[in-house]
Amino acid sequence: MGRDKARIEINGVPMLRRVYDAARPCSREIYVVTSRVEAYRSLLPLDAKFIAEIEPRGPAIAFAQALPHLSTEWVLLLACDLPQLDGAQLKGWTALLDRVPNDAIQGSLTAPIALLPKHEKGWEPLCGFYRRTCLPELAHFIDQGGRSFQKWLSNQHIQELPVSAPQVLFNCNTPDDLEQVIQQF
Repeated sequence: MGRDKARIEINGVPMLRRVYDAARPCSREIYVVTSRVEAYRSLLPLDAKFIAEIEPRGPAIAFAQALPHLSTEWVLLLACDLPQLDGAQLKGWTALLDRVPNDAIQGSLTAPIALLPKHEKGWEPLCGFYRRTCLPELAHFIDQGGRSFQKWLSNQHIQELPVSAPQVLFNCNTPDDLEQVIQQF
């Protein structure tokens, strides 16, 4: 888009803040993973926590760098360019985590490492839940030169996250997308 999407304002609210506020009902601790901590600190409440990305090389690598800093079983991973996220929808999704199997299913599959929405192009990797225990497999994928979430997820056991309001997954990637979002607000 040629601009820092996290800082783009919709009705006076930066997209990063919109996503942060939507995630707030799900957790008291929200972490922002970025190589630009100081650029975003003023956009968020004082209690916002940051994990400094060591070297920006894409979202899968940033996620792998962040996982060792977290302690919950499930981690909600969200991109900053999802301006239509809804806190109530996200909170409802957290209730589904109790239904994700912890054990191998009939001894033939491992437990799902993620609960993610699916669309025609594949999984929506930057709007869903991951088990923190996925780190060894993600780290191995990265060590082998992998960087693509879709490629990594294609070899993982994922449970589909049902989405009743698909507009919450709308990524704001182009100037036309931004104009469409602005008109809706």
